[in-house]
Amino acid sequence: MEQSSNVVWHMHQVTHEDRVRQMGQKPCILWFTGLSGSGKSTLANALEGELFRFGHHSYLLDGDNVRHGLNKDLGFSDADRVENIRRIGEVAKLFVDAGMIVLTAFISPFRSDRDLVRHLVSDGQFIEVHVKAPLEVCESRDPKGLYRKARAGEIKHFTGIDSPYEAPERPEIVIDTGADDLETCTGQLLDFLVARGAVSRQG
Repeated sequence: MEQSSNVVWHMHQVTHEDRVRQMGQKPCILWFTGLSGSGKSTLANALEGELFRFGHHSYLLDGDNVRHGLNKDLGFSDADRVENIRRIGEVAKLFVDAGMIVLTAFISPFRSDRDLVRHLVSDGQFIEVHVKAPLEVCESRDPKGLYRKARAGEIKHFTGIDSPYEAPERPEIVIDTGADDLETCTGQLLDFLVARGAVSRQG
């Protein structure tokens, strides 16, 4: 869609740097990607709870929740998946500009789409979290019964079954939810963020 020539960027009195100083944290996008059932939403939710406990400002954008509102007009074709991630990337960019830590839990199966979001923000502000679990583990969990429906042909374009998942090649961090429990995985992520200087455990 071509942008109108009448659209002009409006400069704000309060800058990104002002917001960062006020919040006392390094804003970033924590982009959780992985197969359905890998534990993306559960892990992102647990991490946000820890960030909140230590007084950090964050917001969680979850795949299903966003499809109830902002992206309720989109299906699951490849083109709609691309548009789904594009919109989420732009929303996440706004949260980062506001000085917040935004957590996003989406399958986001295509590397090119995740790279598009990475390039929306400054270097170091996009943290790709590969929530890794074997397909058989995800399928055995099947919390929403989606794999069963996909195997029965009731759902088309289902990632991991009849639609591809392109795993990250160089993620900032890999969390193996097939091997470690939720508490361990959450601790690994929090340790990672502290080591980067993004957050603290001061509370």
